[in-house]
Amino acid sequence: MEPKKLYLVKEGKKVCGLCNGIGEYFEIDPTIIRLAWLVFVFIGGTGLLAYFIGALVVPTKPTNP
Repeated sequence: MEPKKLYLVKEGKKVCGLCNGIGEYFEIDPTIIRLAWLVFVFIGGTGLLAYFIGALVVPTKPTNP
């Protein structure tokens, strides 16, 4: 069995595809991830920094030809 990997998912993305990738990894709706991200942004701005770091560090999901 192949281990799970976290990727940026371009299908259905809003900004960079990070929330889609996290949702796919944990098998939950990306909308829940987006709402949680908004909560972290309004609590202290840490969500904004974490999102952009994640968008830079996490690789893009390869497409199958």
